[in-house]
Amino acid sequence: MTSLSTLLTRHRATFQPVLPAYPLAGPSIAPLDFTAANPRLAYPERLRDTAVFDHLVHTMLAEQHATAGIGGYLENRVIYRRSPHFDAATEPRSLHLGVDVWVPAGTPVAAPLPATVHSLADNNNFGDYGPTIILQHELEGATFFSLYGHLARTDLAELHAGQALAAGQVFAHVGPYPENGDWPPHLHFQLMTDMQGRRGDFPGVAPASEREYWAELCPDPMLVLR
Repeated sequence: MTSLSTLLTRHRATFQPVLPAYPLAGPSIAPLDFTAANPRLAYPERLRDTAVFDHLVHTMLAEQHATAGIGGYLENRVIYRRSPHFDAATEPRSLHLGVDVWVPAGTPVAAPLPATVHSLADNNNFGDYGPTIILQHELEGATFFSLYGHLARTDLAELHAGQALAAGQVFAHVGPYPENGDWPPHLHFQLMTDMQGRRGDFPGVAPASEREYWAELCPDPMLVLR
């Protein structure tokens, strides 16, 4: 059986931009590091103040002369220490399963390929996704899903499960804080091969010790993002 990663690679040139206003190539897009290797994150608890966190993001972008930031797939991050949402009884969740694109609130979000709205929810906890939309896709007979987190709350009222979307159709917008889960504005984009019975939500951060399992379930979003 052909893997999803192989199918996505084969069709990548046909996908539409998820963020049409910010093509993800060129010097205006900079990588942002939220691991312990970043000396600015020596005290990640300070980032509980979202305004402080937002200022840090803008500083990191300005230093690279960038208008948007990107990164995070399978990154073992320290920033989740700002929220008890990521704590666990045995091992905190710190392995990021999607790609974050740090762009201004209000930035339009579009479907990269034809889709059906699978589910949506407002995951309204500090440090959570906030408004979340999950799309279902079919590609050469294979079904997979894409998740869009930290959206604007008003987007949820315009959609319903089963709604069809065309490739390139704008269906949401990057949300402001605090309604976006209380994060500096950005889009969390993630792929899943199996929803495991979940609706409107899916883990976006996992225990680092389970990397192999989650990497197979959630392939590299950069196979779709462009």
